Amino acid sequence: MKISPRDLVAGSTEVASLPEIFIRINEMVDDPSCSTIDIGKVIGTDAAFTARLLKLVNSPFFGFPSRIDTLSRAVTIIGTKELRELVLATSVIKLFSGLPNDLVTMDRFWQHSILCGLLARTLASHLQENNIERYFVAGLLHDIGTLVIYRKLPDLAREALLRANYNGQPLYEAQREVIGLDSASVGGELIRNWRLPTSLEQSVEFHHEPTTAKQHPAEASIIHVANVVTTALELGGGGPVPPLSPQAWELTGLSPAVLELIVAEVDKQFRDTYSQVYSS
Repeated sequence: MKISPRDLVAGSTEVASLPEIFIRINEMVDDPSCSTIDIGKVIGTDAAFTARLLKLVNSPFFGFPSRIDTLSRAVTIIGTKELRELVLATSVIKLFSGLPNDLVTMDRFWQHSILCGLLARTLASHLQENNIERYFVAGLLHDIGTLVIYRKLPDLAREALLRANYNGQPLYEAQREVIGLDSASVGGELIRNWRLPTSLEQSVEFHHEPTTAKQHPAEASIIHVANVVTTALELGGGGPVPPLSPQAWELTGLSPAVLELIVAEVDKQFRDTYSQVYSS
């Protein structure tokens, strides 16, 4: 029987819903009657979550010159929509931290994901995109479907991993051959199930073939480039490097010289940002 991404996500009760705190913050950001003080109060009801968020805000991820000690100041300086992206990022890491399996080292998985997010965010900054935190989230979540596959279909996932390593092919190609779907399609379905923005959904679902994204090919192209570079750097242990789409590269308008500068910039902030985001 052929398995669809929808079937796989629907059967993953462990990750079917995002944490309540994100759902509340998401609603409040879109409600003009809610102030930054109201949003700060809701976040403040969860002490552990507050600590994680303030650690991230004070990390090299932002590079603020002075320390930010209160949620209200964090919301004011960062902005409500940007803060929502960070709440989503920390919520998802927490949600998936309890999914042990023998197919992936979670530390290595989040190293790859966070590095990809940092690269995507920095690429977007150089391209002068709005709300660059959404690119961090898209990069962070680009491989989230992999964890669902590992959890629900461990035997087929293992076969796909072995095939990819043996043939030296990208994992998503091996997944399509063995399972009939890939982790990007599962990740896109998971984000649809969470009712998150279409731009995020397509950036994840089409990050291997970004020009096939009907509505947001530019965003998907940035995540595509970030993922290829991340895998090439081998910091995440991502296996064979997926091919870089010439069309996606052209769509971003980046140059090799700029990319080299971006990699150096991200390398300086990666280790400390990783420890702030993942260890929290």
